[in-house]
Amino acid sequence: MKKFESFFTRTHIAFILTAAITIAHFQAIAQQNPVSQHEKIALGVEQFITRQLESNQTDEFADNLLIDVTPVDSRIKIPDCSLPFEYDVDSATLTQSYLTVRVSCNDNNWYLFTTAKVTRTRTIVVTASMISPNTVISAGNVTLAEVDIKQLRHTPYTSVDAVVGARLKYRVREGQPVQSNMLCFVCKGDRITISARAAGMAVKTSGIAQQDGVIGDTIRVENSNSRKTVVAEVASTQEVVVNL
Repeated sequence: MKKFESFFTRTHIAFILTAAITIAHFQAIAQQNPVSQHEKIALGVEQFITRQLESNQTDEFADNLLIDVTPVDSRIKIPDCSLPFEYDVDSATLTQSYLTVRVSCNDNNWYLFTTAKVTRTRTIVVTASMISPNTVISAGNVTLAEVDIKQLRHTPYTSVDAVVGARLKYRVREGQPVQSNMLCFVCKGDRITISARAAGMAVKTSGIAQQDGVIGDTIRVENSNSRKTVVAEVASTQEVVVNL
């Protein structure tokens, strides 16, 4: 038992000594490579912009933010500042891709301006390969990927299931964001079911779509029996609904 306790004690001491040597090693490296004023400012600008964007909630549609700070020219001498550097940005520009940030030291009235690029991305449905016009989208045609929201001009889709069954209006190359303007769940000329609902009752008849539409769109459809045109909401690839 004493031998075991002695072995355990030696092992414990050896572990502590190894940990102490490792910590001392990294401390020595840190002392040999101190963070420069230029690096401090770059890190400070990045953290400042992150806080500003979060507090102003300017990116509710973005899943991720990438902030790339332009390094301060190494030839510019940055004086020592006994106070923390202060940062300022025009809040009206926070939605833009390029921001100008004022960095200052109130200790000596020193300041400079630097810039940062903000890339906002969102995980959305994109094409997995080139797709021809009139192709009915299947799960194998599309995938999810992070996309710069600056590329988006129309409503994107965040779920593969949300676009399965829709048709593409035109040829789309691989990696393109799938947006509402590219698709029709009901396409012009399609024969569809018109469901009319009123006072808890539903009547169904056949019709022909007069416009393209995605789920939730209101389009014109012609009643095949009466030849009258009504406005209905696209409910699926085969049905539109008229609420009376």
